[in-house]
Amino acid sequence: MTWSIIARDASGALGIAIASRFFAVGALCPHVRSGVGAVATQALVNPNYGPAALDLLAQGVAPHAVIERLVSADEGRDHRQVHLVHAQGISAAHTGGACIEWCGHRGGAEWSVAGNMLTGPEVLEATASAFERHRNEPFAERLLRALEAGDAAGGDKRGRQAAALVICTTETYPALDLRVDDHDESIRELRRLYHKSFDRFQPFLSCLPTRTRPAGITDRAEIERVIEQSNAVRAGAQGPRG
Repeated sequence: MTWSIIARDASGALGIAIASRFFAVGALCPHVRSGVGAVATQALVNPNYGPAALDLLAQGVAPHAVIERLVSADEGRDHRQVHLVHAQGISAAHTGGACIEWCGHRGGAEWSVAGNMLTGPEVLEATASAFERHRNEPFAERLLRALEAGDAAGGDKRGRQAAALVICTTETYPALDLRVDDHDESIRELRRLYHKSFDRFQPFLSCLPTRTRPAGITDRAEIERVIEQSNAVRAGAQGPRG
């Protein structure tokens, strides 16, 4: 009932873009941990797969062995779909035999796509192709374009409802975590939220405590200057309107 793309950026960032005709797909399916990996648990979802897979990856277990451990311990394995990308870009996946057609998964260099209840394999093919084709664009933009391409190719055969985008970079908290829980044009709405995040959220995020700057920026006036400068740079890059 879902399809997703998981990927590792050249910077080392890890991300997931996911869409489904299922309410709040972003609440249960995508799991990302900085410097460790990213996991999407789908079909008749088992939310426990996410934390368990990330813990195993953090312990040094190989991606394919992680998948094997997850599904071998789960009596509902035939109804599950799960795929992941390790922090080093290695992917692994499982699509259970009882998952509803069309279902399947594909893996490439530092990415993985998987889906079930899709209109056909062209959804995953279009998703992966768009991600590869837009390799010179920002990571979040590549993931969104991939999701949009999969949607244009047919997407979830039941229609649209929810979508999510999660990206982790160097910190324990996400660099971006956007969710659309219930919307007739969920992927379009996800893109709107992404663009809206540049107004204040993304520049504010650059002021937060980090591993290398534990206190962050605490001067509120300085925070506002950072936000204003970011918006001015962005407006200049977009050029005049009209």
